[in-house]
Amino acid sequence: MLEKLAKARYFSRVTGAVNRLISERGESNAVSMADEVIHNYRKLSKDQHAKFFTFLFQKLNPDPAAVMAAAQNFSVEGNARNYIKLQRVTEPPRQELFRRLNRATDGTAALVAMRRDLLQLLDKQPELTAVDFDLRHLLSSWFNPGFLKMHRVDWKSPAEVLEKLIQHEAVHAIDGWDDLRRRLQPDRRCFAFFHPQLPNEPLIFVEVALLPEIPAVITPLVDKKSGNSSSNL
Repeated sequence: MLEKLAKARYFSRVTGAVNRLISERGESNAVSMADEVIHNYRKLSKDQHAKFFTFLFQKLNPDPAAVMAAAQNFSVEGNARNYIKLQRVTEPPRQELFRRLNRATDGTAALVAMRRDLLQLLDKQPELTAVDFDLRHLLSSWFNPGFLKMHRVDWKSPAEVLEKLIQHEAVHAIDGWDDLRRRLQPDRRCFAFFHPQLPNEPLIFVEVALLPEIPAVITPLVDKKSGNSSSNL
């Protein structure tokens, strides 16, 4: 019973924080309000995520009557004023919510994690695809290649970055720190793209071995049992 009451309290807090943030017109409290939403969202249990995203879908949709009126006005007279009005009323309020959440402390990382939670629900609740569309639309703009920076990753890079290489290498799995050290020897190169808001998160990375000629097979380069470095090949 107490657990049920606690869950209800957390959900009430996060929806209340959302409503306050989305109705805020000034900038002075925007960051603290965004922090509050994310703080309370992280307290939700996994089974409450569906309820939260359903709330965003149901309560932060465009107003159908306003969309219809704007569309009719634009169809009658396709001027700039009617075009801008149509664009404004068709944009769901949750997109503005996500923009404001992005201003929070580590807001971009929080939104990426939030979308990860959302993706796990889409098979059973396809209507939430609308929420994912809005979030994906904004993330695709924020992660435009023009914002990304390429840096070399080596053994002196932050441990958090190196851990992410081990975690995310999906093609040729890295078997722990010793294997990673072997792949970052002086005759190897690793380059990764980073987003300014996610400085320790390699979004895309590539590993390169420096060789006198193109090898026939890659296995000796990635097989830690071979005992070979690129300088020995």
